Amino acid sequence: MSLRLRKKSDETQGIDISPLIDMVFILLIFFMVSTTFVKDLDLDIDRPSASTAKPSSAQAIRVFIDKQGNTFVDGQPVRIWVVQSRVRELLAAGASKSVLVVTDDGVPAGKLVEVVDQARLGGATDVGVATQAEAGGV
Repeated sequence: MSLRLRKKSDETQGIDISPLIDMVFILLIFFMVSTTFVKDLDLDIDRPSASTAKPSSAQAIRVFIDKQGNTFVDGQPVRIWVVQSRVRELLAAGASKSVLVVTDDGVPAGKLVEVVDQARLGGATDVGVATQAEAGGV
């Protein structure tokens, strides 16, 4: 019985990390695409304050009312009677069933009630009003 001695090769075995790098890039792209960014309309709005404010859903349909009483849905100016149909269209497109009304502190309560009523008639089940605490203020 003869035993053979193996020669040690000078080559060192390495780990191929290219599949690892590929997976990292795939995960990075996945998280970038699946992240939702909420961008509020660029209006100068002083939100009212409330002691019982809670954070709203990031997917909520946002309706804005500025100081002059102009109404915006999905970043586009609309008349008050068009809010109902725009909310209905957004809900049919698969948006969240909740609506967040972002209003200025000086907007009359009647205008706010009209917008909330139109949003509910459009099919929204949860309608809320954005407050100062929700915007990050105190």
